[in-house]
Amino acid sequence: MPRKSLPRLAAVSVGEQPLTLRLRWESGNESLVDVSGMVERFRLYEPLQSPDVFRQVRLGEHGTDVVWTDDIDMAADTLWRLAQEQSGATMTADAFRHWRERKALTLDDAARALGLSRRTVAYYEQGNKPIPRVVALATRGLEVA
Repeated sequence: MPRKSLPRLAAVSVGEQPLTLRLRWESGNESLVDVSGMVERFRLYEPLQSPDVFRQVRLGEHGTDVVWTDDIDMAADTLWRLAQEQSGATMTADAFRHWRERKALTLDDAARALGLSRRTVAYYEQGNKPIPRVVALATRGLEVA
């Protein structure tokens, strides 16, 4: 099995919007990542709600993470996954709509099949919200079902 290389960061800075990070990868690509979902969901990241603490972000050792304090860090692969989801790289709105049409599902049917609200399915299909990786994977699983 080929060895998979993990994404590495070359630079990190605070984005213009609250709880966003501007990332430059070793590949030269750049991403703007909103980490507000992580900060709101996990108690560990609660101190990052303070702009003064959030601004302390720095690149971790070897580019494998970003660090705020000795106790607060975020892995590069997590940030890469978020960047992919937020850019729509995991699944585009068109691909999502084509999946629903191929399966002959209404918005309501697709919502039930994916365990989502009809509104969320509509947002994904219109491109108003990025499609999370787990939803993209679920569509692939339902494709063979």
